[in-house]
Amino acid sequence: MKKMLLSAVMTSALSLVGCGESDPVDNTPNLSTPQGILAFVEGKTLTMTGANIPSHPNGFSEDINFGASSQCYQSVTMTVQGGNFRVDSIPGTIEGAPNAGMSGTCNPELPQNALTFTSTVVSIENVQGDGECFDVAFTFPGFRQVGRGAFSADRRTLDLELFFEGGATGANCAAGSVGSATVNQVIGGESRPFEGKAVQRYTIGG
Repeated sequence: MKKMLLSAVMTSALSLVGCGESDPVDNTPNLSTPQGILAFVEGKTLTMTGANIPSHPNGFSEDINFGASSQCYQSVTMTVQGGNFRVDSIPGTIEGAPNAGMSGTCNPELPQNALTFTSTVVSIENVQGDGECFDVAFTFPGFRQVGRGAFSADRRTLDLELFFEGGATGANCAAGSVGSATVNQVIGGESRPFEGKAVQRYTIGG
């Protein structure tokens, strides 16, 4: 009798434990839609430093003095809030090029005053796969960046191949994947194959 009662109690207890368990929650981000991509990066910090900074950010050589539009950087940090991107850039110094239009050498170890921009509109379209490629446009006060982006398989990095609006063609996913040789740079109304590296690689933090 005691054995039967003990067996009944154990069966009841195991049943209660089983009822209390739930199926595992799938926290894998959905990067197959613009909304899913923006939801994934919301509240996160994206950082680009060192070798992840390309030789031609936004399509222009980091070694050429373009005045306020120079592309020599020590670091770029983006924080995402409310669907907009706050971009905090620390420019480096272009040595040997004191005047605009001159070519020198970008030295990221000689930082200058930080620059801050916050986007007013972010547009994501034509998402391929699970964030394997997507067209993106960032609108800031006074300028606009357009291009294509892609997440790494482990969701730890985001690649953005960006150009100033009107400065390039073929920088979209229909033409090819991020970093592929499909881009023509437009300078002074003339189009020529882009031979630099414009892919910015950001490490994604919580």
